[in-house]
Amino acid sequence: MHNRFEHSLGVMHTATLLYDAIIRNSEEFLTSELGYDKDGLRRNRQLVRLAALLHDVGHSPFSHASEELFPDSENGPKHTHEQYSAAIVRGPLKNAIEDHNLNRRNLALKADDIASLLEGSPAARHGLFWRDLIDGQMDADRMDYLLRDSHHTGVHYGKFDLNRLINTVRVGMNADSPQIGVEYGGWHAAEALVMARYLMFTQVYFHQTRVAFDIHLRETMRDLLPGGHFPKPSELNEFLGWDDWKVLGLLSDGKGGEHGKRLASREHYRLIFHTNEIQREEDRTILSRLREHLGAFLVAEMPAGKSWYKLDKTDITVFSGAGPKKVVPLSFHSNVVKNLGKSDQVLLYCRPEQKDLARKKVRELTDGLE
Repeated sequence: MHNRFEHSLGVMHTATLLYDAIIRNSEEFLTSELGYDKDGLRRNRQLVRLAALLHDVGHSPFSHASEELFPDSENGPKHTHEQYSAAIVRGPLKNAIEDHNLNRRNLALKADDIASLLEGSPAARHGLFWRDLIDGQMDADRMDYLLRDSHHTGVHYGKFDLNRLINTVRVGMNADSPQIGVEYGGWHAAEALVMARYLMFTQVYFHQTRVAFDIHLRETMRDLLPGGHFPKPSELNEFLGWDDWKVLGLLSDGKGGEHGKRLASREHYRLIFHTNEIQREEDRTILSRLREHLGAFLVAEMPAGKSWYKLDKTDITVFSGAGPKKVVPLSFHSNVVKNLGKSDQVLLYCRPEQKDLARKKVRELTDGLE
C-alpha cells in the first residue's frame, strides 16, 4: 500500500485539479451568485490545498486499524482522526502556517481556518462550502486512495476515469443551496467512482488476510496503550508519541501480547466461515448456530458494516442543464448506485494451529443444514 505522505500529496494535487476545474466551469456562477471575487477564489484555493495536504496528519499508527481505540469525546461519540488532525494544525503546525512569509504577506490564512474546514465546523464560515472536495462522496481523498491503492496492490478494481470526472465537475444551485456536482456528461464517471470504491473494499480492504492483520494490530495496540486507548486530542504530545516506529520497536522487543507475537511471526488468524455480502435469512441462522457450535474455536469476528453510498442529501448532484429534472441526484440516473446495498458480511476466525479442527466443526454444522 501507499504511505501517508505520498497520499497526502496526491490528495492535495487532486483537490487542486478539482478546484481549478470548478473555477473554469463555474466562475460566472461563483462570482455572480455566491459573491466571490478573484482574491476570494485565490484564497480559498490555498485553503483547500492546505486542508487536503493535512487531512490525515491525525491518523493513529498504521492508519485506520486502531481507530476503535480513540477515546470517547465529552459529547459521547468517539474522537475521530479529523479532530486529531485539527488539533495538530492548531498546535504544532500553527506557526509554520501563519508565520510563512508568503502566507503572511498575501493570504493571511490562519491555522484555525484550516482546522475548522477539516472538522466541518461552522467556524469555517464561507470556506465550509469547499469541504466536499476534502470529505464527501466525490472527494479528492477517495479519488486518490482508490487509484493509488489499485496501483500499489496490482489490481484494477479501484480504477475510474479521473480526468473525465475532473473535466465535468461544476457548481450550481440544487433547490435553494449551491452544490458541487457533475455535468450530465460526467455521471458515468461518478458512477464508476462509486463502483471502484465498492470493488476495492470487497476485494482488497475487506480481504480475509488483511482483516486478520487489522484484528491483530487493533488488539496489539489495546495491549500497548495505557488504559487500552489513545490519549485525547487535548493530550497531543502523548498522542504524537505513538507513531509507526514506536509500535514497530515495541513489537521487536516482544511486546503486545499474543497479538503482537502473531504480527511479528505472521501467524495470523485463519478464516473459517463467511456469510454472503448481503445476508439472507439462512446466513443469519447459520451464523447464530455457528457461534454456539464453535465455542472456544471462534476467536474473532469481523462485520463489514459498510454502506457504499448514501442516498440522502449528500447524493452526488448531476446538472443536466435542460428539462424538468435538470438537477437530480446521481441515483436518479444510475440504477447501479440506486440499488447498491449495504454489506453486512461477517467473517469468522480461529487460531491457525486450530484451523483444521475448526473447519471440521463448521462442516459438521453447515453440511447438516444443506
